[in-house]
Amino acid sequence: MRSVSRWVLFSSLCAPILLVCGWAVAEQLQGPGYDSATTTISVLAADGAAGYWVMTSALLALGACHVVTACGLRPAAPFGRAALAGGGLSAMLLALFPAPSSGGSFAHGVVVAVGFALLALWPVLAVRRGRAARTTSGPGAAGLPRVTAPPWGLRPGPSVTAAALMWLGGAWFLLALFVLDTAGAAERVLTFAQSFWPLVVVLSCFRSPGRPA
Repeated sequence: MRSVSRWVLFSSLCAPILLVCGWAVAEQLQGPGYDSATTTISVLAADGAAGYWVMTSALLALGACHVVTACGLRPAAPFGRAALAGGGLSAMLLALFPAPSSGGSFAHGVVVAVGFALLALWPVLAVRRGRAARTTSGPGAAGLPRVTAPPWGLRPGPSVTAAALMWLGGAWFLLALFVLDTAGAAERVLTFAQSFWPLVVVLSCFRSPGRPA
């Protein structure tokens, strides 16, 4: 049986789709003067931006998807689920602390940093170890301990690799922001990766036998 319900698959699938569709539509509304390679997504949701409501709505929906996924992802460790939900709430808080039309915003920067950190930590915090079980199948097997492996996306190797790549992506974003002038491209790759990993974990849970959530 599946270890997660279908509605968790739906919420995790919607997250990256809503994010990409949100910035794509907001870019079109912003007009030809907007350069997606050099300008961040926050500009699309800034006060007075032509695509403000589109991008803000996409961020709210993205955050809600992460919260829903965290609630239903029962095979994951509790701290990981809490971090994923916190990352989702941070995305939703960006509606209350949008980027200004010009200059910087300390509150907006703090919310972005906290959201990034939580979404970069949750893969490691969600790791599950194999659990011992007893099997009664097969000759002479009754009562013998058997280790049940967790879903692939919640194992240490893939989880640590995903988290490490996200932190490297964060370093790339800072370099692109202050040195390379390609912050828009770096941010899009990073945010898409962070929105996509929950879907990978959920799909691995669907392929892993377990009790339904």
